[in-house]
Amino acid sequence: MEYSIHEIASIIGAKTVQRDAHASGVTHLLTDSRSLVDPPHTIFFALKGNGNDGHRYVEPLYRRGVRYFVVMETPQLDTMPEATFLVVDDSLAALQALAASHRRRFNIPVLAITGSRGKTTVKEWLYQLLKDDYRIVRSPRSYNSQIGVPLSLWELAPDTTMAIIEAGISTTGEMERLRQMIAPTMGIVTNVLDDHDDGFDSRDEKRREKMSLLDGCDIAIPPLTDDAVAPDDKERVNADNAHTCRRVMRALGYDDHEIERRLARLTPVNTRLDVIAGVNECTLIVDGYTSDTSSLAAALDFMKRRAPQGQATTVILSDLVDEATVSPRETYAAVARLLAERNVTRLVGVGPELCRHAECFAAIDTCLYPATAALLAAFSQGDYVNETILIKGQPHFHFNQIVDLLEARAHQTVEEIDLAALASNFKFFKSKLKPSTLTIAMVKASGYGTGSYEVAKTLQDCGADYLAVAVHDEGVQLRQAGIAMPIIVLNPSVVNYKAMFTHHLEPEIYSLEECWGLVREGERLGVSNFPVHIKLDTGMHRLGFTFEQLPELIAMLHRQRVLTPSSVFSHLCVADEPAQDEYTLSQFEYFDHCANKLQEAFPHPIKRHILNTSGIVRFPERQMDMVRIGIGLYGVKTLDDGSEDALQPVASLHSVIISIKEWPAGTTIGYGRKGILTRRSRIATVTLGYADGLDRHFGNGNLKVWAGGALCPTVGNVCMDAVMIDVTDAHCRVGDRVEIFGPHVPIEQLAIVRDTIPYEILTSISPRVKRVYFRK
Repeated sequence: MEYSIHEIASIIGAKTVQRDAHASGVTHLLTDSRSLVDPPHTIFFALKGNGNDGHRYVEPLYRRGVRYFVVMETPQLDTMPEATFLVVDDSLAALQALAASHRRRFNIPVLAITGSRGKTTVKEWLYQLLKDDYRIVRSPRSYNSQIGVPLSLWELAPDTTMAIIEAGISTTGEMERLRQMIAPTMGIVTNVLDDHDDGFDSRDEKRREKMSLLDGCDIAIPPLTDDAVAPDDKERVNADNAHTCRRVMRALGYDDHEIERRLARLTPVNTRLDVIAGVNECTLIVDGYTSDTSSLAAALDFMKRRAPQGQATTVILSDLVDEATVSPRETYAAVARLLAERNVTRLVGVGPELCRHAECFAAIDTCLYPATAALLAAFSQGDYVNETILIKGQPHFHFNQIVDLLEARAHQTVEEIDLAALASNFKFFKSKLKPSTLTIAMVKASGYGTGSYEVAKTLQDCGADYLAVAVHDEGVQLRQAGIAMPIIVLNPSVVNYKAMFTHHLEPEIYSLEECWGLVREGERLGVSNFPVHIKLDTGMHRLGFTFEQLPELIAMLHRQRVLTPSSVFSHLCVADEPAQDEYTLSQFEYFDHCANKLQEAFPHPIKRHILNTSGIVRFPERQMDMVRIGIGLYGVKTLDDGSEDALQPVASLHSVIISIKEWPAGTTIGYGRKGILTRRSRIATVTLGYADGLDRHFGNGNLKVWAGGALCPTVGNVCMDAVMIDVTDAHCRVGDRVEIFGPHVPIEQLAIVRDTIPYEILTSISPRVKRVYFRK
């Protein structure tokens, strides 16, 4: 639907600052500048939060063709003479008010779903069950936040006959705002479990908050039970979700026979979206979510945000699911519009319906095949070079065969990185900080072994203010991949000064010699006022300036114009050891003494930071101007007092069983005959060894891995490419997955066995191990 700018101004109560009149109506709401698709018909809401300020994107969006903006601060008008600004006190409240007004134009069933788990599955299953009878708008993926819900409601169109909207909350007070926007006719609560308890004072408070969604609904579907179900108990989880759907359909008037008939044809919902390294410098985005135009739009937005600027984009797509209320011609015309709006370079389509509607795709480079076998017969890896490729198909098209051909590595050992968990951990630490405190996210050592680009991209999206890398090469790679946010280089050995200046990588300064090296090279290159970060030695006794060295440093900095101190910082030695707090407090005191001395010598403010992961939690009063978040981002706890229990593991390491044999007692297993069986045993060989990063100390029963629903000890020595495990008490078959560390085997357990720290375990995973990035 199209709104005039005057209608929107009236709805949100905005003061209008208009320099020119426009005929274009508004059809698109934009909160993320990277998702821009139709500039003339877009209105941008400049939101503030999570360390980010949408106002900084107003002028760049104007240059890209956007003319309508909802702002809290009026920008410089001379540079945007044709822009119309709607000035409000709160741009998020304005977005929500517009969505609420739009929702009230529709007298249709609106189903709202909340709960700790199962929201997305129930939403998608209800869509499968009801799509033949209703023209349904539903939340894309899990757009269930204070921003996601209004964007979902905006999709309501004149032909919509039902809406299914997710509502997710993280703290008190949020559900009422969502409920007022959604105005549900039916409220559904799947369950209230212990997930994400940290935003509430108690479980009862969280339950009351979630249950308030049902207030005022014509039909209320409360939870079956609040008993916790293990996420890997798929049968019980699916049974609960199916029963919730059954209750909803009964409430809508369906008889039991019809309900069971439709339930029998439900297909699983895969909420993962994987990002995988592909052949020929390609990046694969593998989306197993439902195959329809709504989910395609969300996947295309993800691809657009992930693809480096200027890189070609290809979509490999199967026929979409049939919808009785929408003609195939409408469906594929909508697909063509989505591809064009997002500037997709090429479409590779598979399926009879795509072939039948080939004329819809005349404006894009298109290759169409009637079946997956036909595509595979014509397939050449050389056709895919240096591009981002979205692969999205219905399960029966077996697109996994295409993924297998395009993956860069076929190694069966995989490190999985959960980007949603990474974002959740960042949010946890942000909740400990004042709004004015800036964040430095540590992505050194290739993101602690998880891979720096995807991690950096996610942290940039979350609103981190700085990234920190170990060496300038890591920073250069991030810049070349399109990471634009400030990057600090922490490694002291700088060889390529020119690359550092060219890519605007901000180095730490820890010695006079290093400072002079930067000055000399900067003068030669004509650099001025380049930001640097002054390291102090407050007790680590590794690198950094002492108080006695500061006068000479200050004098040196005043004699040149190349460098400008941007921040002063130091490292805490024992922030995670309460027994040594006296030493930590002495570090704080010495840091203040040095930082004050440095600040007195310069007129501009110099930011201060000393807190690390543990310090953020234990010493919030010392957060100063910035903090550095390290291993905690990756879900590794540095404290055992329960204060970090909300952290979620980001990385998990998996391999597969390639052989199982049964041996009698007394049989020896592996090199050196170190593994001696004390009973008749089933021994599985797993394709993972010390060349992959599994230390040899983990052999001979020192480590238990998760396989077949049980913890299984290693047997014998770890080999270069294999390890043997005892699966006598597990239910395993060849091809089954084995978890080395992850949800069932915390990485901290491996560190204890190895008498080391989780940092070493993470950073020891071999480069030959494939990294798979995913979001749930």
